[in-house]
Amino acid sequence: MPELPEVETVRRGLNQLTLNQNITGGDVLLNRTIAYPFSVDEFIQGIQGRAIIAWHRRGKYLLAELSPGAGYLGVHLRMTGQLLWLHRDEPLHKHTRVRLFFGDQQELRFVDQRTFGQMWWVPSKMQVESVITGLAKLAADPFAPEFTVEYLAAKLKNRRRPIKTALLDQSVVAGLGNIYADEALFKCGVLPETLCTDLQPQQIEQLRKVIIEVLETSIAAGGTTFSNFLNVKGINGNYGGVAWVYNRAGEPCRVCHNVIQRIRLAGRSSHFCPQCQS
Repeated sequence: MPELPEVETVRRGLNQLTLNQNITGGDVLLNRTIAYPFSVDEFIQGIQGRAIIAWHRRGKYLLAELSPGAGYLGVHLRMTGQLLWLHRDEPLHKHTRVRLFFGDQQELRFVDQRTFGQMWWVPSKMQVESVITGLAKLAADPFAPEFTVEYLAAKLKNRRRPIKTALLDQSVVAGLGNIYADEALFKCGVLPETLCTDLQPQQIEQLRKVIIEVLETSIAAGGTTFSNFLNVKGINGNYGGVAWVYNRAGEPCRVCHNVIQRIRLAGRSSHFCPQCQS
C-alpha cells in the first residue's frame, strides 16, 4: 500500500503537472471507485469545467482543491492505486478505473488492480470530513508542528500493545505504514514487539526523530516500489534499494551483518535485526 512518502511524491507530481487546467470531462469504468456522490453522473458533473488550484495531502489521502469554489476532489490509493498523467492516446491499462480529461489531449488516469481505491467529489457546501469520514480519525501528520515528543508520548501512553502495531494505527501517526514503521524502529533500535508501555522517554524522543528522518529520505528517493507504486509519470520509487530492514528477511543487516528476521504481528509482517534492535 502506498504510504506517506509515496502519496507525497504523487502530490508533488500532480502539483507540477495538473494545476490551473480545466477538467473537460471524465469516464468512470468501475462505478464503485466513486465513493461520493453515489451517482457517477453527478460526480462527473461536479468536477467538469473546474480547474485544480492545488493538491493537498492529509495522511494517505489526496485532496484536490477545485475552482471556482467547487469543493474538493478526494483520492485514496489504498493498496494498488496509481494516478498517472498520460496522453489520451496511450492504450488503456486493463485496471483503469477512472479517467479525468484535460486540455491538449491529456488525462489523469486512476489505475487500481485490487479495486480498493476510492475517489470523492465533495461539494463546497459540505464539510470534507463529513464526506471523507476517514479524515476525521487521522492523527497528526509527522511533518506537522503538533507532532512533538509530548504528542507522541501521549498517544502511546498506557497502550499495552506492540509498538509496531501502534505505529500502523492512523489515529496514532497519520500516513505511517508497514514499510516505514519497520525502518523507523530499526533506526531507533527498538524491537517491533516491544510494548508501548515499556518504552522509555528517550526512546520515544528518538522514535519521533527517526520517523521524520526515514520519511524525508524516502520522499527524496521518490518513495518505494516493491510491487505497484508508480509516480504520476509512471516511474518507480527508489527507496526500496536502500531500505534497512523492510522486505530484506534472510539478508545481512547493513550495519552488523546479522540476518534480518521477519515475524507477523497482528497479521502484518515485521522485519528487524535481532542484534541492532535488542
